[in-house]
Parts: sequence; C-alpha cells; structure tokens
Amino acid sequence: MVTQQPADGPGTPYERRQATDAEARALASGLRLQILRMALDEPLTNQQIAERLGRNPASVLHHVRTLVDTGFLEAGEPRRGTRGAREVPYRATRRSWYLDTPTGVRGMVEAFLAEFDAAPDAESQLSRLGLRLTDEELEELRSRLWEVMEDFAERPPSPDGRPWSLFLAMHPDTSRR
Repeated sequence: MVTQQPADGPGTPYERRQATDAEARALASGLRLQILRMALDEPLTNQQIAERLGRNPASVLHHVRTLVDTGFLEAGEPRRGTRGAREVPYRATRRSWYLDTPTGVRGMVEAFLAEFDAAPDAESQLSRLGLRLTDEELEELRSRLWEVMEDFAERPPSPDGRPWSLFLAMHPDTSRR
C-alpha cells in the first residue's frame, strides 16, 4: 500500500513496511509513544516534554534522542529559552504510523492507558465487543477497520480541530474457548 507521509510533505509516497530492529525497540516503549503523541501538533523542547510527563529531563532526553536517531522525532532550529539556555524543539514525523511493529504492542497499551487515564471521563468512549468469526469474516473486519483508520490518518490535521486519540485492539478471546 502506498500512502502519503505527512511529515515529508504532500505528494511524497511512502510504503508501509516492517520496522527495523532499532525502530521496533524505539516504539516498544509506552513513554516514547507518549512523547510522539505530545509532539504531533507542536514542537516541544525536552524540558517541556519532561514537565508534561512529570519526569526528570535527563531521563526524558535519552528517550528523545532515541526517537530522533530512529527518525520518529525531528529537531527544529535551536532557540534561546527564557533563561538564555539553548533549547531544541522536537516534532513528531508521523513515520511510526507506516510501520508494522509486532514487538510494540505492550508499549502501545501502556501509552494508551496513561493517556486514557488523563482524559476527562465525560469525553472518553470505550466499548468492547465479543465476536465469533470465520477467518474470512475476521479478515473483512480487519480490512474495514484499517481502511477507516488509514483514511483519517492521511487527512491533514484540521487547524481548528481538537486533538483526539483512537486506540484499537483486537485479540483472540481466551475467556471463551
């Protein structure tokens, strides 16, 4: 499947592919996935990311550097902070969306839970559905869900829109053998 990669500009084809070992390791961390989400709409400095996460900036810098090294964050032009210190803003490249990362499942769940816990209950929606499907029906469901997600992922962000997150998980139901 060839799609548009928003970070590289309009018309840049980018094929979905398997993550490299380094990319998969970078995306296996729930904390790193949270960092990527925070830096989607606006560039953030390491200090700003650490403050939002309630973590030590030195610890966060290790994660930021890992994401930069693997191409998931890009550094902007350095600037002077309020106290004159050099600050580097970082922005998510959105490249993680186009990678298949079978090892990152736990990290995604960790990031989802942290973000979901911080969201207002009145605006959060969650549902579960138990199904019994043939292999063909399962493939149809996966395909249709993927098409909807891909459609919205390819749209440019609405400047006046509110940020929303979608987490979709499918797994064999081991409680109903």
